[in-house]
Amino acid sequence: MTILAMDQGTTSSRALVFSDGLQVIAGAQQEFQQHFPQSGWVEHEVDDIWTTSAATARGAIEKAGNPRIDAIGITNQRETVLIWDRQTGQPIHRAIVWQDRRTADACARLKEDGVEPEISETTGLLLDPYFSATKIAWMLDRVDGARARAERGELAFGTVDSFLIWKLTGGKAHVTDATNACRTMLFDIRKGEWSADMCKLFNIPLAILPQVKDSAAEFGETRPDLFGRAIPILGVAGDQQAATVGQACFQAGMLKSTYGTGCFALLNTGEQAVRSENRLLTTIAYRLDGKTTFALEGSIFIAGAVVQWLRDGLKMIREAGETQDLSQNADDSQQIIMVPAFTGLGAPHWDPEARGAIFGLTRNTGPAELARAALESVGFQTRDLLEAMRADWRDAGDAVLRVDGGMTASQPAMQFLADILGAPVDRPSNTETTAQGAAWLAGYRAGICPPPEEYAKAWRLDRRFEPSMTAEMRDRRYSAWQRAVKAVMAV
Repeated sequence: MTILAMDQGTTSSRALVFSDGLQVIAGAQQEFQQHFPQSGWVEHEVDDIWTTSAATARGAIEKAGNPRIDAIGITNQRETVLIWDRQTGQPIHRAIVWQDRRTADACARLKEDGVEPEISETTGLLLDPYFSATKIAWMLDRVDGARARAERGELAFGTVDSFLIWKLTGGKAHVTDATNACRTMLFDIRKGEWSADMCKLFNIPLAILPQVKDSAAEFGETRPDLFGRAIPILGVAGDQQAATVGQACFQAGMLKSTYGTGCFALLNTGEQAVRSENRLLTTIAYRLDGKTTFALEGSIFIAGAVVQWLRDGLKMIREAGETQDLSQNADDSQQIIMVPAFTGLGAPHWDPEARGAIFGLTRNTGPAELARAALESVGFQTRDLLEAMRADWRDAGDAVLRVDGGMTASQPAMQFLADILGAPVDRPSNTETTAQGAAWLAGYRAGICPPPEEYAKAWRLDRRFEPSMTAEMRDRRYSAWQRAVKAVMAV
């Protein structure tokens, strides 16, 4: 028995074929173009999302030897907004990506109206352009005729998972799961349903929203012509929640952090929806068998993307992996601090107007020092998140951080992370945890994979990074970081 996991990310689409023991058999990946129409705007061509997803799924199946696929799991970039015609499937606009900040002014006006406490109480989220609601409203208001068509029920909204399911099923299923729904700023996380009050607040017709299901559920079957036969789609989760599942963080107090384009730390809080006093998010970790498990989440907008900037923006490196050797050759006497607020600052600062800066430059600063500062920026930002989590929930204090994502391959980055946190960092033997989480959800629903407690026993450690930095140095470096963050927020 085999499972196909479709992992649609911010900069690429991937697909992996897993055995019933959740071992990777084969995979395929394709990058696609990012579009930046204005400063702070980020868009994707909707057709690129679909064609790369379909192509990598077929490619992974072919590389695996064309086995019979018994179930499909989907994981995806969250908060990204797509709206399409229900009859033709044609999008009305490019996808507006989660990183996009075009609705910052709209969010500021709503904050002035004093509605953020109501939004946070209902959705667990803060009022920020990051989330879907203001992006949906922008699209309905800016595309000619879109709002009238939406009110007539002619249009469908979806996050990326919902759109992929629509395409995979030939338009038969307009659905999503609770982990994606809870990121729209339209979902009541405690009631587990769309909020009519939030839809009214953002002026979004309920008719365009998908049906919300558990993370392991029957989402529909693929068109037979796509993969040779109809295959059930049985697991769906937003990428960070899928990674939480993939890391087997099923117990309250377990903590994971994923380092992809951004960085996202989730702390399992069990059945308790902990309201943050430190500007973290209260979110749904997963919903299984009708039972919701909650989490505290801290979101960093720029993690791996800072390395992409060194490569694509500064042309300083050819491949991301070069930063590892470069950083190890950096001059230790230079304490360069890079604040990569290219699209504002995420948790716990939530300043959409902040912009990036580099501090401590000298005539001797070169590529090696910039590479190290880029990697260290991720560790500093992660500590910001963990400090907030520890303040919000006492059970977070002794948590060991489980990490995954592309940046975890960097030994210097992971060692600095352990150093600046003053706590162990565990890297699993399988760092494909996002896709694995989606595969497990589908396999669990299909009866192929074991229940959570048995699945958790299979988690394996590759390496534990222990802190080696002195407490004095740790405090001095972190204080310098905090001063740098205050500076970019004051600009």
